[in-house]
Amino acid sequence: MTSLFSRTFRRMTGRRRPTVAARYDTGMRALAVVLVLTAGLTGQGSSAYAAGARDRQWYLDRMNVDQIWKKTTGEGIKIAVIDSGVNPSTPSLKGQVLPGGDASVPEGGPDSADRDGRGTTTAELIAGTGAGGGIQGLAPGAKIIPIRVPPLEHDELPSIDDHVDRAIRMALERDAKIISISIGSEYVIGSGMTGQRYALRDALAKEVLVFAGTGDNAKEGNKPLAPARFSEVVGVASIDENARVADFSQHGEDVTLAAPGVNIPRWCDATFRRYCPDGGGAHAASALASASAALIWAQHPDWTAAQVLRVMLDTAGRSDDWKPGTVSNYLGYGVIRPGAHINRGLGDPGPADRNEMPENVEPVGYRSTSPSPKPPKTPKPSPTHTAAADDSLPNVPVLVGGGAAAVLVVTAVAVWVARRRRHAG
Repeated sequence: MTSLFSRTFRRMTGRRRPTVAARYDTGMRALAVVLVLTAGLTGQGSSAYAAGARDRQWYLDRMNVDQIWKKTTGEGIKIAVIDSGVNPSTPSLKGQVLPGGDASVPEGGPDSADRDGRGTTTAELIAGTGAGGGIQGLAPGAKIIPIRVPPLEHDELPSIDDHVDRAIRMALERDAKIISISIGSEYVIGSGMTGQRYALRDALAKEVLVFAGTGDNAKEGNKPLAPARFSEVVGVASIDENARVADFSQHGEDVTLAAPGVNIPRWCDATFRRYCPDGGGAHAASALASASAALIWAQHPDWTAAQVLRVMLDTAGRSDDWKPGTVSNYLGYGVIRPGAHINRGLGDPGPADRNEMPENVEPVGYRSTSPSPKPPKTPKPSPTHTAAADDSLPNVPVLVGGGAAAVLVVTAVAVWVARRRRHAG
């Protein structure tokens, strides 16, 4: 039985209480990467702060967002946030939030107020303007459709009245182009047995991309969570500032991409007075992947969902020693890098492939090969690489770029596990 304190912490941060000692011990994960920035990072404290959230969003400069925003900000894209609700009155979200709804009640009411704080954090990570020292969104030109659902622990039996099913349908009714889902359950009751899969099929039919974090319980059983486990959903894992897979990030065949998900600012609580620096987890990674898709889709409004996703997969950050044609159970196709396409034109959208399952989308010419059954017992470091300011290295597994040069020491600790198709239910 989870303690009240632990449950409250998880609902506010999106993950269980962190174990700092284990955070940087990724063991036999997909990649172990050490990143040394010439400019250094702002120190991460444990206390709350009232402003200056942008300074703690370590991934923005590495993505070279100032150059990205000269070409696209995600304008014209509506992103539904299925979470605890959204407070549209924070400085960073004023003018960014469209009418939403409450999927926690059978009739689907109009109230989408956030009584937790996490949903507002998710929305700001996607589309926040950064006004008033608030969280700066990766796609500040996008608009948010807030859909509130009740909180749900990963091992908590969901209601047979499927709130996520209702939430997805409410998002589609409001013309969302992208959906970011922040909750997940290891049980199929209330998801696979009722209408959630049908709602996801409706999203496919409407050319809507659906993202969900794979979960934050790698050390607590690592059981696949719905909806990230479903074929219709893009599952997103979490990485830290050093581009290591987060120790809590769940892994398996449901991982499609990875995105920042550690030490990210969050609203401390529903009073919305202060940010805390210890946020992150699956909801944050899903939010940033969703925002990355919005940036690309706004630049190419005629593309299909499959084409947007294919470019994301094609340009994802992978190490130089990544085995060609393989997909990692920890990073999927790699780490999101929207600037690789937007700033440098990389990535082939390929055919339209309308209404295609995300699990069937792969980069053009990318063919899975039989992976090595076991990793090397003694990892050997690869040659050191220096990344240019224009993010010119195509095979870098981290979000390098921006104005600072970076030194990467990549250690081949990759575990290439055979990927099966996801379970249908």
